[in-house]
Amino acid sequence: MSAETKPTVLVVDDTALNLQVATGILRPHYQALAATDGLKALDILSKRPDVQLILLDIMMPGMDGYEVCRRLKGDPLQAHIPVIFLTALDAVDDERLAFDAGAVDFINKPFQPETLLARVATHIRLHAHERRLDSLVRERTAALESKTIELEATRLQVIHQLGRAAEYKDDDTGTHVIRMSHYSRLLAEAAGLSTDRVDLIFKASPMHDIGKLGIPDSILKKPGKLTDEEFEVMKKHPAIGAGIIGNQKSELLECARLVALTHHEKWNGKGYPRGRSGEDIPIEGRIVAIADVFDALTSERPYKSAWSIEKTVATLQQDAGSHFDPKLLPLFIERLPEILAVKAHYSETLSATKASEDSAALIAS
Repeated sequence: MSAETKPTVLVVDDTALNLQVATGILRPHYQALAATDGLKALDILSKRPDVQLILLDIMMPGMDGYEVCRRLKGDPLQAHIPVIFLTALDAVDDERLAFDAGAVDFINKPFQPETLLARVATHIRLHAHERRLDSLVRERTAALESKTIELEATRLQVIHQLGRAAEYKDDDTGTHVIRMSHYSRLLAEAAGLSTDRVDLIFKASPMHDIGKLGIPDSILKKPGKLTDEEFEVMKKHPAIGAGIIGNQKSELLECARLVALTHHEKWNGKGYPRGRSGEDIPIEGRIVAIADVFDALTSERPYKSAWSIEKTVATLQQDAGSHFDPKLLPLFIERLPEILAVKAHYSETLSATKASEDSAALIAS
């Protein structure tokens, strides 16, 4: 084994004879460095990141071995280096203090060369094995994180594209899901929800009307008022949407399922499909209900013209406490300048190509 490939061991002892004996035993098998006190040892270690093990005396002037070991273990760049105390002290308390300071072993002087070499070899092998395991864990973790990010991006893309697919049935550009996603995000922020929860609502809300895929076009695109029978069919789309998404372990998909199922529930319990009321309606559904209705009223549809902002706001305020959460609606009105900016940016005249580009930006954000 060449000197360059031999593991490096640092011996720290204030007695020259002890250094000479220990390094003499080690040199046929290792690169042996020597330091006569703790400060010199720390200086060597700062310049030699290749040191794989330290043999450290305890009784030294200035800084004893315990303090040297504690400083090493407090340095993230050196904490991994195994330390074996090599000392004439042999009391039980001495061993306890050594291990408390972070040592991996304790060898009493005088020692047998075979014992020293065996202990050093064992701990260098263990150290190398631990380093390989750490490296493998980091590699596997990085690969898993990469796969998780890729999976999450794919999931978001599927959610958004399915949401737009449903919206294409009565909005030729599919921009409704983009606008109301931003409206929902602004309202969730105003409601004081955590950043993670705001992000979930923002990314899940495009799936709110996925259940429309199960509703006939003759009903969705009917230019006039629906009959009672047709409206009963329309009222099935929240449950259909929740069924399409299903029960998932993903927080994002679970949020999408809740939004799809509850965004037509009303504060007074007269909504559908389950007639939930008040705070029994998940806040995700209450937020999306306001965002969805605002955009629906201010957008043109086959069966109606777009309402003015003034008329829409007045209607929403009138329905606070009956249709909408009376605490959330004022927060929505407070964010109206930002909401109108979103509406102007994602207008219904936005081209299909531009809408697709903005969809990609939404997924990536």
